[in-house]
Amino acid sequence: MSGMEKRRIDDCEPGPVPSPRPVDRFGFVKQEHGSPYEGVIKSRSAIQFEREERRVRKWRKMIGVGGSDWKHYVRRKPHVVKRRIRKGIPDCLRGLVWQLISGSRDLLLMNPGVYEQLLIYETSTSELDIIRDISRTFPSHVFFQQRHGPGQRSLYNVLKAYSVYDRDVGYVQGMGFLAGLLLLYMSEEDAFWLMVALLKGAVHAPMEGLYQVGLPLVQQYLFQFDHLVKEHLPKLGEHFTKEMINPSMYASQWFITVFSYSFPFHLALRIWDVFLFEGVKIVFKVGLALLTYCHDDLIKLPFEKLIHALRNFPEDAMDPDKLLPVAYSIKVSKRLEELKSLYEKQNKKVVQSAETNGGGYNA
Repeated sequence: MSGMEKRRIDDCEPGPVPSPRPVDRFGFVKQEHGSPYEGVIKSRSAIQFEREERRVRKWRKMIGVGGSDWKHYVRRKPHVVKRRIRKGIPDCLRGLVWQLISGSRDLLLMNPGVYEQLLIYETSTSELDIIRDISRTFPSHVFFQQRHGPGQRSLYNVLKAYSVYDRDVGYVQGMGFLAGLLLLYMSEEDAFWLMVALLKGAVHAPMEGLYQVGLPLVQQYLFQFDHLVKEHLPKLGEHFTKEMINPSMYASQWFITVFSYSFPFHLALRIWDVFLFEGVKIVFKVGLALLTYCHDDLIKLPFEKLIHALRNFPEDAMDPDKLLPVAYSIKVSKRLEELKSLYEKQNKKVVQSAETNGGGYNA
């Protein structure tokens, strides 16, 4: 066996990472004690296991070797692909499928050697900021825990390369959660191109506005979400107005990290499956579904308790099999378009009046 082949096998099957504390199936340190795999093994009956195997086989057929059949399949049966993605991509294929649905695999193939170039030959003004934030990204995951360990090094590399690639955006704190999530499922170079695909808009609208100065896209999303809450949940919307709660107090992180910050990992993954295929509207839908699910409790709470509840949803509300069907049933596409136009119109007025009133100050 050649060294190259051996390395490839080693890359695919990393040995177990010794961890002083038990971890769950995704590599996060568990809170409770007991063997990390007991619960998983018990809950995975033979029937479930067989069902999972069948799903993986279906997916493999759909993808083809290394993704060769994917585009053809999506063109022929988009509804099947959408349905299967909404049920959740099998974890063992997630990294590859994410690259295929986001358009990042194509970017990688069109730009050979670019990532290495950015990493080795360029310097970034954000390097110190990135180093400062790295240990705050998924601190309870074994891959990122070790100071200067391989996880933290990869995270630094991807964020540094992006800050050089797109100097307008550079580096902003929330980006670490995107990069960290991707690195759990793919190589550095693949994670980098997936970030490029998202921020520059390879398939969906560009997301770089989430991280530009003044977070312009966050402002737009919060404006849209505020209207949607009032329209879909008028009683709760009224209660929020009375208690002076607006979405910037609880929903900014949802958009900036696409639920990868402070949400249960198994739920975040399911949301990301859909987000990469269908775009940002799933973030609005999940947000509305969470508020719908907790509606009767939230409507009784005063300001302080509301803020706490909106940042700490109960465990049963976070169950993907309960929450996501509710989210999928909420229709927002058409309304999001209308609200975007309204936001742009209002913003233009604000900008114009600012220019009229203070026009003499521009150098």
